[in-house]
Amino acid sequence: MEIIARIRSDFSGKFGIPRQSGLVEALGAEIVFEPEYRVEEALRGLEEYSHIWVIWGFHENAGKEWSPTVRPPRLGGNTRIGVFATRSPYRPNPIGLSCVRLLEIRHGAEGPVLCIAGGDMMDGTPVYDIKPYLPYVDIRPDATGGFTDRTVKRTVAVEIPAILRERMPAEKIDALEGILREDPRPAYQDDPDREYAFEFGGKRIRFHVENSVLKVTEIY
Repeated sequence: MEIIARIRSDFSGKFGIPRQSGLVEALGAEIVFEPEYRVEEALRGLEEYSHIWVIWGFHENAGKEWSPTVRPPRLGGNTRIGVFATRSPYRPNPIGLSCVRLLEIRHGAEGPVLCIAGGDMMDGTPVYDIKPYLPYVDIRPDATGGFTDRTVKRTVAVEIPAILRERMPAEKIDALEGILREDPRPAYQDDPDREYAFEFGGKRIRFHVENSVLKVTEIY
């Protein structure tokens, strides 16, 4: 498959990225087309849709061995289940699928750029295709969610001291809080003395979690 575009996002690494699309609606990103696909006509009519499907690649996992069973974070990271019953990034073909909100199509020197929200992709992620989200067929009210119907999604309260908030651009605070509420720690780790860190929006965020409260200790 040809790479038609790449993601431009605030994540330079994998840690901290929401585990599914749509979890953090305040999280913005852009889809920047490769030069040969910067064709206005190819996007004609897309502005009428509120959401799109993005088919992309786990490029940092390419070439890595896959396992027939994986340990989903939603199950605590200790229970194994078949890879095809999960959305694990470690698959025979490292392909991702995300439903994101289409905010606008910006036109400029880079051609048409799709501004999106609610993504779960790191900066530089290759995009292979884009399709419109169609409510009349894509919404399934009677659908069942497998093991996710039987588990409780782990979230935490977030505390960011005012002096640290000032170090983040104001337009990125809501996204940062949403990311942290989803508790980016590995599901099997719950050590209140352990400190974690990740890159977001050109800043390094450090935090620890105690009694279901995530406290940001540094932003620099």
